[in-house]
Amino acid sequence: MERRLFLKNILSVSGVVALGQWPFETWAETAASTIKITILHTNDQHSRLEPFPKTDRLAGRGGVVNRARLLSKIRSEEANVLLFDAGDIFQGTPYFNFYKGRPEIELMSQMGYDAVTMGNHDFDGGLDLYVKQIKEYATFPVLVANYDFSGTVMQGLAQPYKIFTVKGVKIGVFGLGINPDGLIPEKLFGGTKYLDPIKTANETAAFLKNEKKCSLVVCLSHLGYKMSGGEVSDLVMAPQTKNIDLIIGGHTHTFLNEPTSLTNLAGKPVLVNQAGWGGASLGRLDFTFDRVSKQVFYSSQAISVQ
Repeated sequence: MERRLFLKNILSVSGVVALGQWPFETWAETAASTIKITILHTNDQHSRLEPFPKTDRLAGRGGVVNRARLLSKIRSEEANVLLFDAGDIFQGTPYFNFYKGRPEIELMSQMGYDAVTMGNHDFDGGLDLYVKQIKEYATFPVLVANYDFSGTVMQGLAQPYKIFTVKGVKIGVFGLGINPDGLIPEKLFGGTKYLDPIKTANETAAFLKNEKKCSLVVCLSHLGYKMSGGEVSDLVMAPQTKNIDLIIGGHTHTFLNEPTSLTNLAGKPVLVNQAGWGGASLGRLDFTFDRVSKQVFYSSQAISVQ
C-alpha cells in the first residue's frame, strides 16, 4: 500500500528529449561514455518546516523531515546530485516570527543544499538579519547576479554565479532576483541596486558557456513563472536568451508536472521548471551527458513530498 502511494505521487515526463550539443572540453577527469547528473530543487518554502495541516488542500505534504528522507533516498540511488532553491525561504509561519530564519537556514544546510537565490520575502527581516543567518548557519552560497549590493552589508556575501564540477562536467549556476518595486520596502532593500534581469542573464550565461566552458547553464530565478502587467517572468525571459539551458523558478508558487520547453534566440530549447511552494513538491531533472553524440538528454519528475 505504501509503495502504491509512493508511485502515485511521482509524476514523470515520459521519454527522453535531446537538448543539443554543448561544450565537452571539461571531460578530462573521466573516460566514461556517459555521465548522469541529477538536479533537485525547491522554491518558496516560506518557513514551512512542518507538513501542511489537515485543513489545507496540500494536507500532509511537505515538512523538512519528509524532504530529508526523500533526499537521502535519492542520494543513495544516484551518484551525482545537486540541490538548489529559488528563493523565499523566509516568512509564512511562526517559525520565522520567533526564530528569524535560523532554523530554515540550519535545516537547509543539514539537507545539503548546494546553492540558493534570494526571493522578495528573504528581505522581510532586513539585510542585517539575512546576513547574520547566512554567515552563521549556511553551508551554501547565495547567488544573485542582478542585485548590486555594493555599499550594503551583503557586499561580498552574495555571488553572481558558481560553477560546480561533477566528474569533469562543468555546471554553471547563477541567480536572478525580482524587481523590488512594490514588493520590498525600500528600507529593507537597503540601498541594493536592481539590474535588468534579461541583460544580466545573457551576460552571465554567455560568460559561463563561452569563457568558462560550462556544459550546462542553470538560472535560479525568482522572477515568477508567468506575471501580469508586463513584468519580466521566466516565460518572458527564456526566449530572449541564448545560453541558458535550465531555469529553476520561484515566486508564483506554480506546480509544474513537467518543465516547460521554450526556444531561445539561438533556436535551442530552454527548460523552465518550478516546484510549487511550501516544500510540498520536489523538482527533479536527470541530465545525461553523452560523450559519443556530444548531446545532453534529460528526463524529469515532479515528486510529492510526504
